[in-house]
Amino acid sequence: MNVKYLTVIFFVFVTWAQPQATENEPQQSIPLTVPASVPLRVYLTKRIPKKVGAPVEAKLLEGVYAFDREVIPAGSQVTGHVSRLEPVSKFERTKAVLGGDFTPLHRAEVEFTSLRMPNGREIAIQTQENIGLNSIFSPKARPRKNPNPQNSTGVMGAGKQLVRDQINTQIDRVRSIPDMVRSPNKMEQLSDYLMAKLPYHPQFVRNGTRFDAELKTPLDFGSESVTRSSMLLLGTQPAAESLVHARLITPLDSSISKQGQQVDAVLSSPLFSADHKLILPEGTRLTGSVVMAQKARWFHRTGKLRFNFQDVDLPEEAAQLKFPEPQPETAPIQTQKVLRFRSQAILKAAESDQARVKVDSEGGVKTTESKARFIQTAIAVLIASKSGDNDAGHLHGGGIGSVGGQNSNVSGRTLGGGLGFGLVGSALSQSSKYVGTAFGYYGLGWAVFSTVIARGQEVQFDKNAVIDIGFNPRTAATATK
Repeated sequence: MNVKYLTVIFFVFVTWAQPQATENEPQQSIPLTVPASVPLRVYLTKRIPKKVGAPVEAKLLEGVYAFDREVIPAGSQVTGHVSRLEPVSKFERTKAVLGGDFTPLHRAEVEFTSLRMPNGREIAIQTQENIGLNSIFSPKARPRKNPNPQNSTGVMGAGKQLVRDQINTQIDRVRSIPDMVRSPNKMEQLSDYLMAKLPYHPQFVRNGTRFDAELKTPLDFGSESVTRSSMLLLGTQPAAESLVHARLITPLDSSISKQGQQVDAVLSSPLFSADHKLILPEGTRLTGSVVMAQKARWFHRTGKLRFNFQDVDLPEEAAQLKFPEPQPETAPIQTQKVLRFRSQAILKAAESDQARVKVDSEGGVKTTESKARFIQTAIAVLIASKSGDNDAGHLHGGGIGSVGGQNSNVSGRTLGGGLGFGLVGSALSQSSKYVGTAFGYYGLGWAVFSTVIARGQEVQFDKNAVIDIGFNPRTAATATK
């Protein structure tokens, strides 16, 4: 008989036999509840004015899980309103005034009240008031094409495709965090820069601004049944190089964190084996410690931080699984005995709300600063030199500069005033060439200090910061010997 027909008969038999085996398996119901304090990671789809009561529209950036399954898919719509306005700190206000911005700056606190699923189901929610994160999300699809579609058929092709999918999933997770926060496009950046130079301007929360909106009350999605076979690997040691998506519970800062400080994280999504058996459910807690913390130093030497995880604790739902004792011919269920174990896991990727961070191969983190900041210094040097060039003889035929030199170098003084004190400085600099020169050199001094001399940025992780963690249980086994 042709091999092709034998393969078809084999798959038909497996497809028919699998449901029969599943129906005869012991099952148990698991509640699907998203507890309070879990953050909904959303981004604004429209910019909002900083006014109390202004409507807010957003979308869910990543799905929300309960135990072993997704209960709120990514892309769900979330709506709310601006609940109140809070003034910025005195330091920020003073810094803005010194830059020529006299706007009474505020932070808009947003509260989300409604969730609409892709299937049309609407759920009332309550979240903590949130001012948003210092990051902008720009959705961008990255379709992946199969380079050899003809090789993906048959038994061997299906197996290879399964392996490729597993690898691509892990790669996407590592890439997902750095790609989550992207720089605004050039037009938005230019618009914001020009707007900030106005002495008084309207205030908005930008389109794409990220929010981690913590739930005030839990969300109940009923319950689902799980089978003995799907839980065979629950609570077992993850394979080497396994990646989990998690959120930090412990805020960290390289300027104040100490070596040995406890660090806690919680899995945001479950970890499955290659054959889709659950290993670690959502809600699994990882506990570790800070290994190294170094403060940022002058001349833009950035802070450094390293932490890892050693203890793994499964959630209460795992402890509630009590299947009947298996028959001798049935494989034992390890999960009924192991709800806490030791492992070794390090940071693989991370998102910081304060600055871009880079994670090395050992899990160390440091902030990264763009070399483009030196362009600002170079421009400041040119403007300052132009603002100080008040020699009326440089003007052809005397021109407007011949009147006592008072109105000479109008363009240079205007640029110098703008560099030092915004549009207000540009206007004031017309009163005297010395005022324009002073503003120009003031702006130069500030640019040199901020881009060359000032301290580097600290590594800071707020509560609920997104991280990816990689397991290496072989390291843990070696350490215990």
